[in-house]
Amino acid sequence: MTDSRRHLADLVAIDSTSRTTNLPLLAYVEDLLDHRGIPSTRGPDATGTKANLVARIGPAVEGGIVLAAHTDCVPVEGQPWSSDPFPLTARGDRLHGRGATDMKGFIASVLAQLPALAAAPLTRPVLLVLTYDEEIGTVGAPSAVELLLSSQPRPEAVIVGEPTLLQPVTAHKGVRSFTTIVEGRDGHSSQPERAANALTAAARIATFIADLAARHRDAADAPDFDPPYTTFNLATLPAGQAINIIPRRAELTWEYRPVPADDSDALVAEVERHAAEVVLPELRATTGEGEITFRHDAIARGLAPEPGGVAEALVRRLTGASGPAGSVPFGTDGGHFQAAGLSTVVCGPGSIEQAHQPDEWIAAEQLDACDAMLAALVRELSA
Repeated sequence: MTDSRRHLADLVAIDSTSRTTNLPLLAYVEDLLDHRGIPSTRGPDATGTKANLVARIGPAVEGGIVLAAHTDCVPVEGQPWSSDPFPLTARGDRLHGRGATDMKGFIASVLAQLPALAAAPLTRPVLLVLTYDEEIGTVGAPSAVELLLSSQPRPEAVIVGEPTLLQPVTAHKGVRSFTTIVEGRDGHSSQPERAANALTAAARIATFIADLAARHRDAADAPDFDPPYTTFNLATLPAGQAINIIPRRAELTWEYRPVPADDSDALVAEVERHAAEVVLPELRATTGEGEITFRHDAIARGLAPEPGGVAEALVRRLTGASGPAGSVPFGTDGGHFQAAGLSTVVCGPGSIEQAHQPDEWIAAEQLDACDAMLAALVRELSA
């Protein structure tokens, strides 16, 4: 069994779904780092139950290469798995287990390179960055980037090892999700002038968002994406108690996935402005009561193409990839690194087609190919 396969088996056996702590997985990585005398730093979240990790292998100089991965994976409940999701199960060339491809395969390959990295005469460092809660909105990534830049010399490039079949990906949409909470005044349905209907107000906001979605669809101008425009989704709208009670409270959950060219902050600002200037006065018209608040639940920044980007060029040297760089429909932590001014590319083993599925798997040959890419990185930084 190769070292990367052994590490993958150990990582898959640790349940690090987003609803649980990722600290046992970090402890596993830290033990391996400590054994090689490699320093690392944790950055805990507010609860102390989750953390990011930053480690440096090599000299404390600028120009290093970041290898970034998230430690969490998605739940397995309700999925028809053929075997226990947490022991790694080999079936021919396929290695099955939750997180095997998204994205513990990449972490396993990185860990397999630790002996070579520790022994190599590195002229620039490799910086390992592990984040928490990527799957629920890249929650840990902003503080992970802050920890990296505050504790280490500035790196030159970032490789985010999400599954791309080891092809360079230089663009993806972002994700923003929200809960819009409307508070009105309840009352008898026969006397609407004595109440403030929260559901009506929430529905007006939802209609505005639907119109905004149509406007972006009609102005589609991002051919690298499918679909080629910023998309919106109205998800849930719980409200009301009974047919003869005017609803006091309504909660609208919604999201959008902006293409990199669209101003992500401006989109939510437009919805908030409509709510404040149009919907709220209507809500308060009869009783003078009513409030509308927006809770920003999650943000995943988009990744924009970098013509002549250092990170893409690096991956092409390491893998020999010669085709055009791709774009993907899913989000990653990569946009947060890019927003900090770091050249960033997404490139890792496995296919997103196997991610989040029952019987998730990664091909053993993909793991071997990632081992080869990272071995080439060791050689490049030792030159």
